Amino acid sequence: MLLAWGRSHRTSSDAELIRWGRDLARVEGSIDGGLGDASRGASEDPRDESVIVDVVLARPGGPAGRKRIRVNGVPRRSTALLGLLRIVIFAPEEMLLVAGSPAVRRAALDGLAGQRSAAYLRDLATYARALQQRNSLLRAIREEQAGRDELRFWDGTFLEAGAAIVAERLALLDVLAEPLARAHAEIAADEAGSPLRLRYETNAPAFAGESPREALERRLAETAEKEIWNGSTLVGPHRDDIVFEQAGRDLATFASRGQQRTAILAYKLAELDLLTALDGRPPLLLLDDVFSELDPERRAHLVRRIAALPQAFVTTTTLDDLDPELRAHATTWAVMPDGADGARLVGPTVHA
Repeated sequence: MLLAWGRSHRTSSDAELIRWGRDLARVEGSIDGGLGDASRGASEDPRDESVIVDVVLARPGGPAGRKRIRVNGVPRRSTALLGLLRIVIFAPEEMLLVAGSPAVRRAALDGLAGQRSAAYLRDLATYARALQQRNSLLRAIREEQAGRDELRFWDGTFLEAGAAIVAERLALLDVLAEPLARAHAEIAADEAGSPLRLRYETNAPAFAGESPREALERRLAETAEKEIWNGSTLVGPHRDDIVFEQAGRDLATFASRGQQRTAILAYKLAELDLLTALDGRPPLLLLDDVFSELDPERRAHLVRRIAALPQAFVTTTTLDDLDPELRAHATTWAVMPDGADGARLVGPTVHA
């Protein structure tokens, strides 16, 4: 995650990734190019060449300064990592993708959209800043420390970025529909007659002829008084949701736990297909201790997909959780205790 996105999927605090008692941590990786179609010939795409990505995390207030990212030795922002290393991550918390909070689903969709478009990441960042400023102003207006007219400046930015986010999410769901239905039919052949779908549920639905921006602007006007009373922005893509459904039914309500896990696995396999289709380069699959969450049949489907990839990383607390066929072709490392507050890496061990 650090090499692909410049951050962890587990925490927003870099300090939590640094060894206890140390001021910094460093991760370096070599990303090999040329994973796509060799018949394409010469290309200026940086991913056609090997790239060295170096990320240094620093503890806030420590002597090491702030986080630093370098690509081939050149300092870069985290947005420069986009597309260098595409990843699909499957972690235990994503077992809540269907029935968990809307924030989990929004994060999953935003992560996929961000790997397809640098503009989308910029819109997310712009929207987050505008949302923070709007909320601060709304609280100040409620306390009679600011005037309502001050919202106008941030409303324009909020509407433009928010509408762009909604439009891109809707477009992504359209593109994702076919690989998602195909992956689900692969895993649950007996349910092929009832395709798995994703429906975007917005708090600013557009009337006939309305654009996403116009719909959001109308809803802002409708909720203006309530927003001031609450001191927070009540409408916008930060409150939207994505619903997993079959035959018009929300799987969060009607599906069994096994059906929900089938839907989640199908979504992850669809992510793999969609990112591979961009340029023929399969993304790196990161499996964070999820095999114990899957039954033998679903494990088998995942193992088949892993076997077709150039590379995948799998973490587990015990090798017994992994399929024997996968273990037979894997190279393993073990993380072992090393003193009171540390760990060391033991390996590699090649099983093939």
